[in-house]
Amino acid sequence: MQDMKPEDIVGEYREYTLQLYGYGRRRVLVTDIETPYPEGRLIVSRTDPTGLITQVNRSFVLMSGYDEEELIGSPHSILRHPDMPSPVFRDLWETIGRGQTWQGYVKNLRKDGGFYWVKATVIPNLRGGQLVGYTSVRRKPSRQMVQQAELLYRTMGAPGHRQ
Repeated sequence: MQDMKPEDIVGEYREYTLQLYGYGRRRVLVTDIETPYPEGRLIVSRTDPTGLITQVNRSFVLMSGYDEEELIGSPHSILRHPDMPSPVFRDLWETIGRGQTWQGYVKNLRKDGGFYWVKATVIPNLRGGQLVGYTSVRRKPSRQMVQQAELLYRTMGAPGHRQ
């Protein structure tokens, strides 16, 4: 996966190197600019069983800041924000790996270095009893739940949280 480019970033940024499961290291450039989640919208994407993006809707493209062509074929972890502790994603993969639906609050990284929060639901897609991928639907989270998630994630020691 490619590193983020300074010319894509809006504003001052901090640099982190993330270890992405199955995809090696990625340099990310992070600002403190939040993009508010739009009212009444759902962000939807589909991936193959390994987490490579196969479909996105227009809301996903708009919120992520990436072009559709940049997203298709990329690992979903292209959105991994350094404030997200890896145990959250381990829990996600373990849950969906058992064929169960996972829900949680996720801080996503935009192409421009900013971020947005979502309430995510990830559903395994089965055809003929075989796993063919996953569908992820994201909704606008309540501010109260975002604040609770921020506090929890800070205590879990994510690399992006300044102590």
